[in-house]
Amino acid sequence: MADIGIDLGTATVLVYDSEKGLLLKEPSVVAIDSQTEEVLKVGEEAFKMIGRTPDRIQAIYPLKDGVISDFVQTERMLKHFLRKASEGTISKPRVCICVPSGITGVESRACVNAAVSAGARKVFLIEEPVAAALGAGLDLSVPRGRFILDMGGGTTDVAVLSLNGIVCKKSVKLAGRKLDDTIVRYVRNRKNVLIGEKMAERIKIEVGSVFFQEDREMEAKGRNLQTGLPEKFTIRTSDIYGALMEQVMQIVAVVQQILEITPPELSSDIAEDGLIMTGGGALLNGLGELISQHAKIQVRIAENPVECVAVGTAMCFSKLGELHDGFVTPATYTH
Repeated sequence: MADIGIDLGTATVLVYDSEKGLLLKEPSVVAIDSQTEEVLKVGEEAFKMIGRTPDRIQAIYPLKDGVISDFVQTERMLKHFLRKASEGTISKPRVCICVPSGITGVESRACVNAAVSAGARKVFLIEEPVAAALGAGLDLSVPRGRFILDMGGGTTDVAVLSLNGIVCKKSVKLAGRKLDDTIVRYVRNRKNVLIGEKMAERIKIEVGSVFFQEDREMEAKGRNLQTGLPEKFTIRTSDIYGALMEQVMQIVAVVQQILEITPPELSSDIAEDGLIMTGGGALLNGLGELISQHAKIQVRIAENPVECVAVGTAMCFSKLGELHDGFVTPATYTH
């Protein structure tokens, strides 16, 4: 194995090989002993420890809003994943990492340095909308407008692509994790119960919706803030609908802003083809219908939206000479 693509997400890391397929999909979490700084677990095993460990053991998310917030832990995490993904191979892999389209020079250098320190032979960075479009099976080489929305754990990227380039783009630090936080805040304020992030995510998946059709309900568990005791409670779609809508309307506004600055010729293509959504956030109940209603365009979810970006990131090695945009500055081609 010589070439691998990494979707370095705020919530999940996916490692993809264009020949072998998905090699690894694990939460982007590192569990460390705060006294010795020793890494205890990484990925899935570290995720299971969240909220269940003694004080001295910390579960850290080293990525925030799609970029590195803790360089040392990101490097350790990448080293673990690269070793796991390239078991049985001797040569160091070429690595392409997917990053948000609003990434700064400092953030992109941190990504490259972390990957090189973790054992990559050569590192490329590709912007999320480009990787998402490739992974969704779109032909970017033709002079036709492609409208992409990629909603992950930390960021939502919206872009119009044509002729192997990005025509207009915008990235907002609002995605799946922000919606989970919104649910935690709602439950604390309205029901006086504290829930963990795993429970918040479950609520979002099972009863969360931003296009109200049916009022579903589920039983959730948390800790009553008044008594300090465990408590079960029922939560409905209608309970969290307003709180989720408030957040998601910011994404709808970004879609509308991009449509407003898209050249007229490409606008007609988008009117025909619509918007393609990728990323785990694309599965939020009612998001497509909401965007379609406000932006007056067709919206469809890509096949296998969660893995789209990772697939596209691995595919980009065959497009190195073609893509005009998408790769973040040639300085990131590091040996």
